[in-house]
Amino acid sequence: MTNQYPFTAIVGQEKLKKALLLCAVNPAIGGVLIKGEKGTAKTTAVRGLSEVMPLIVRESNSLFDSDQYTDDQLQTVPFVDLPLGASEDRVLGSLDLQAIVAEKKKKFLPGLLAAAHKGIVYIDEVNLLQDHLVDILLDVSVSGVNTVQREGMSVSHPSKFILIGTMNPEEGNLRPQFLDRFGLMVEVESQMEVSERTEVVRRRIAFENNQETFSAKWEAAQLNQQKQIARAQQLLPEVTMPDGLLNLISQLCIEWSVFSLRADIVMYKTAITLAAMAGRKEVISGDIREAAELVLLHRRGKKPAGQPKPQSDTDAGNQEFKNTQSQNKNELSQSADDSDSKESSDCGEPDHCAPTQIFAVGQETEVPELKSILPTENPVAGRRSKVVDSPKGFQVRSERKESATNIDYSQTIQQAIVRNADELSIQKEDIHQKIRQGKSGNLILFVVDASGSMAAAQRMEAVKGSVLSLLKDAYQKRDMVGVIAFRGVEAEVILEPTFSIDLAERALESLPTGGRTPLAHALQLTVQVLNQNKNSITPLLVILSDGKANVPLPGGGDAWKQVIQLSGEILTKEVSSLVLDTEQGYLKFGRAAELAAALGGECMALDSLSAEVLTSTVLDRMEV
Repeated sequence: MTNQYPFTAIVGQEKLKKALLLCAVNPAIGGVLIKGEKGTAKTTAVRGLSEVMPLIVRESNSLFDSDQYTDDQLQTVPFVDLPLGASEDRVLGSLDLQAIVAEKKKKFLPGLLAAAHKGIVYIDEVNLLQDHLVDILLDVSVSGVNTVQREGMSVSHPSKFILIGTMNPEEGNLRPQFLDRFGLMVEVESQMEVSERTEVVRRRIAFENNQETFSAKWEAAQLNQQKQIARAQQLLPEVTMPDGLLNLISQLCIEWSVFSLRADIVMYKTAITLAAMAGRKEVISGDIREAAELVLLHRRGKKPAGQPKPQSDTDAGNQEFKNTQSQNKNELSQSADDSDSKESSDCGEPDHCAPTQIFAVGQETEVPELKSILPTENPVAGRRSKVVDSPKGFQVRSERKESATNIDYSQTIQQAIVRNADELSIQKEDIHQKIRQGKSGNLILFVVDASGSMAAAQRMEAVKGSVLSLLKDAYQKRDMVGVIAFRGVEAEVILEPTFSIDLAERALESLPTGGRTPLAHALQLTVQVLNQNKNSITPLLVILSDGKANVPLPGGGDAWKQVIQLSGEILTKEVSSLVLDTEQGYLKFGRAAELAAALGGECMALDSLSAEVLTSTVLDRMEV
């Protein structure tokens, strides 16, 4: 009897449980990525899976457990909880220092992947794991073999396991290339029905009050589930699929704009496993469509034909803007001139300014040619740059260094043994330091002008869509992003620096426009945000505005002089700045260029905009 909550006692979450059982029956599917908010039984379900999987035999002569098991001893499948801070040596294996000292020979010390053979590797918040470790785990999970090369030693051993990762969407997503390599993905949600939520609480309280009694109550169901998995495993090799259903798999992948052929293969494996779990020897079309829900969710490019996505307010706004853009072109140009002239002067009471409007998120507009006004001499050193000899990151090599601060003990001892095999005596010349390779992260801070001067030209759609595009790219590169919007009489941090693209999307979708231009307050908030994130490497400030400040800081004063003063303060923080000038019309004041000069940054004229252009404009200023 274990203290693990029974798998069969989990309320609801049928799709999650089905995905886990599919991988238990057929590990060749490639593991499961579970995406959901906190408190949705993700971890409970994964941990419970090991208790209902058929018992296994651990060979007595295996590399990693020769002293623990006999040849015919049945054991519960191993469950390895891989911590986010695990080192590469801990995961893959390393040299056995004790053997080097005692026996004066190289010997392999197995890592977590050896211990996970025939079992489960679980990573909570897999999206926060170092990219190179995610890549290694995915490679080994597919090949079933772990190969380790350390200090002149090469070892390979079997490592067949089910890889299961969980993640909270509020913390961002995995990179697309990693998403594709997870066989299945499930999105779980909190139970919304009163009866389900009540039953969850009832069972959990009963389990915490008396674990043995509760587990005994579910023992029969657990054993039955274990037998079902075993029967499906036995039947699986006999399951066949008609050629017509193979065509259906390809058709669905094409309809969902899935370009990776891995999806077709995984869908085939999932479909035959579904048939085996149902006790059938032949796949039916229902198996294909059920498999598609698990296989294509994280790979899809669009909704399939015949199943259009409901039109959201955002989509409707985009379409309406596109329909009216051409016929109103002349009116907008005239409106922009008039509005710019008004907003550049003291507006007086807020009610006399441009009315507040809320625009949809624009997907794309005409692709422009952005004209550089102030070329920068200091391109942003982005996270894309590899930082060698970083205090964090993974080890890439060792170097001899007598005053090492991060000693590579394995290499140091090895050098001492090589120098004198009869007596272990470490000298200064033996000391080696670990050289780690990490990647620095950026804080990308968007300061968005949401005042009437932009609303008059109805350009907020494109701006918001472009910012969202940059935010998505920023997360994929593991950068932090934040957004400050200014309008009316004050600025507001609508998105604190975060890794979460979901939070960013929600914040920007509700961004109103209209009113005056409190640029000084926006820069004041910028200083505060930068001070709160001093550890971020090379912050990048992206300002979208015409620069026509007309609202001073509380206490009064000259708004423009305050802008220049605050810009100078930002300049001292070694912040790389990019100002995108939104000023329109024939009469231009050039305030955005002056702002960029005060920031020591670059100004680009913004005649037209698309998310693609703005994304490339910013990324071009970050070292790849």
